[in-house]
Amino acid sequence: MALTTVATYDVREDARRARLAALLQAHGDRIQKSVFLLATAPDELVTLCDRAADIIDAETDSLWIMRQCCDCWDVVVRIGQAEPPAKVLLWTVM
Repeated sequence: MALTTVATYDVREDARRARLAALLQAHGDRIQKSVFLLATAPDELVTLCDRAADIIDAETDSLWIMRQCCDCWDVVVRIGQAEPPAKVLLWTVM
């Protein structure tokens, strides 16, 4: 079962920041420059955290990963353009 997770980072170096953003983008949607909504299974989240730890410099960078329950999303306050990305279904014909 996929969990909704919020990931946000502050990475000093451009190359590391780009690598981390690409990793997070592969697992979810960017909702602001350094904030992502991820949908991952629990074991995927562990792997994602391990890979992210290999990218960042723990002395200068920070990464927050916060799992969210369904009840948490029922009380989220959104103001202005703050809407979660729409789910896009893609079909493949083989």
